Amino acid sequence: MNQNPQRSTLVEVAHAAGTSKTSVSRFFGDERQRLSQELQERIATAAKRLGYHPNQMARGLKGGRSRLIGMLVADIRNPYSVAVMHGIESVCQAHGYSLMVANTNNDPAQERRHLELLTAYRVEGLVVNAAGSPDRELARLAKQGTPLVLVDRELGEAPADMIGLDDARAIDQALDHLQAAGYGELLYVSKPTSRVSSRRVRLERFQHGIAERGLVGDAHCLTLDADAAELDDAIGAFLARPGTAPKALLCANGQVTLAVTRVLQQRNVTLGSVGLMGIDELEWCALVGPGITTLAQPTDAIGRAAVENLLQRLDSSQRTSPPRRTHYQAQLIPRGSTRLPFHHARSQESP
Repeated sequence: MNQNPQRSTLVEVAHAAGTSKTSVSRFFGDERQRLSQELQERIATAAKRLGYHPNQMARGLKGGRSRLIGMLVADIRNPYSVAVMHGIESVCQAHGYSLMVANTNNDPAQERRHLELLTAYRVEGLVVNAAGSPDRELARLAKQGTPLVLVDRELGEAPADMIGLDDARAIDQALDHLQAAGYGELLYVSKPTSRVSSRRVRLERFQHGIAERGLVGDAHCLTLDADAAELDDAIGAFLARPGTAPKALLCANGQVTLAVTRVLQQRNVTLGSVGLMGIDELEWCALVGPGITTLAQPTDAIGRAAVENLLQRLDSSQRTSPPRRTHYQAQLIPRGSTRLPFHHARSQESP
């Protein structure tokens, strides 16, 4: 058995299909439509039989097209990132692009290194879920003609389109729901806000929103290296506060919702008696206790829109148009974690 099989070549595919190198090159490039259907089928059959796959990197170096879309992810462990990535990859595949993903693990220094790597691979467009503030690096890429789309997080000076959730409206939805459910004292729990614009917007809206609605509220922003003990202390102090108003916790994203749920379970807190609501819909939210109320982000639509924007920008007529901002609305999914037993009963008895 040959332990070092050679890659099939474009010449071999052309010979097997009974056609020219030029036709095979067109088939695997941007001019497939110039070939007859019968010739396309012959080339496809020959390539499959020979196990031929075009060297996209070589094609990019030769013709200026890599057919690669890059994605820079702040934290690939975040379910939000995975869900958005699914939408991005679907559109890439539909348009003949491959997706190259780089995870920065929330490290700005690693983010800059990955940007250099993606640039070296000559990605034709870049989707950025920023961990830090790589404005200068992104501005340099944009100047070179690489279209950019920011997902979830704004950056100060990067000339890029932005696609994400309407964060202020989502917090308003959450506060309206919790107030209507009978909760009067709230604790908002978030990851650090310093480097993430969406987290800052949500926190600021929460602070304004409770004042506008006459609610009692406080916020706890976890530290970068937060452990379970820190969160447990914050939640314990909140639950121990004197007062008659029913209490509820609002979580800034899915990862925070999971951490808060674990603390409440360890404390044997009954969901509903103490309210719990989170931004981001995760599969397990329907399975815990009476179910956890969430605000679902249209992650697939956000991912799809990101690539569609990039493809529009690759059109020369769209390259210089001003940056666009697209904000999606969250969908409220109410469950038992925001249903006060006595409040519900009282509302049923009211004439």
